[in-house]
Amino acid sequence: MIPVFVGSRVMFEEMNRVLVEHRIKPVIDRVFAFEEAPEALKYLESGAHFGKIVITV
Repeated sequence: MIPVFVGSRVMFEEMNRVLVEHRIKPVIDRVFAFEEAPEALKYLESGAHFGKIVITV
């Protein structure tokens, strides 16, 4: 995994305000159950996804 820098807390709060204001939602490619986490990581590593990969808890 590669860490992502999102900036300061103020920048994070401003980003969230803009997301809510403009009703921007992330693209979710696939949702995996927690038990499927190894498969989710393999899918992530494959690079075949377009959007977010979600693991539900």
